Amino acid sequence: MSKKRSPELTERQARLAAVKQAQRRSERRRSLLIWSFTGVVVLALVGTTVTVLARQAARNASVQAAAKAPIEGVTTVPNLSRNHVAGTVAYPLNPPVGGDHSEVDQNCGYYSAPVAPENAVHSLEHGAVWITHDPNLPPAQLNELKALAAKSTYVLVSPRSGLPSTVVASAWGVQLQLTSADDARLAAFVAKYANGPQSPEPGAACAGGTGTPDAS
Repeated sequence: MSKKRSPELTERQARLAAVKQAQRRSERRRSLLIWSFTGVVVLALVGTTVTVLARQAARNASVQAAAKAPIEGVTTVPNLSRNHVAGTVAYPLNPPVGGDHSEVDQNCGYYSAPVAPENAVHSLEHGAVWITHDPNLPPAQLNELKALAAKSTYVLVSPRSGLPSTVVASAWGVQLQLTSADDARLAAFVAKYANGPQSPEPGAACAGGTGTPDAS
């Protein structure tokens, strides 16, 4: 003969089942909230990343388009000699855009101290863009030049006294004088002439020579 459950036991079991059911509902709501919040965060991060990448792509496209067109202010110096010589060279331009130079090139990168023009000209021969700037250039503009040097293995940046303008970008046989490092023409100049066809030895490395660039 089966035993009947007491009313107290049945009521206790019912309360326990109700508590467990409430706990399960609470856990489901908590999980839903967590996943919803996570989804919102992920979507926000994805959206931000896509926006940043889209803006960067637009800037790159703008720079490349500007590089394909003639760059206002660029001067050309033809028929430059290319002899390897010892000692200093009396260049007609400051900074020089070519001519006789040291047999050792200046390793590309950013330098906080001046570099010898004879070595830098050898780098120009290899396709480098040499960006010289006033030694008292403001830090914000200096960071612009550091960023350009970090993006390309064919950019050499160094301070130089007696410049005709605040910033001067030079490649073999061409030069652009600027009043500010944030001038949009500077990035276009780098895109156009870094390892460009104007160099006598395009593709030659701007490394393995002299100098250790400053750490970024």
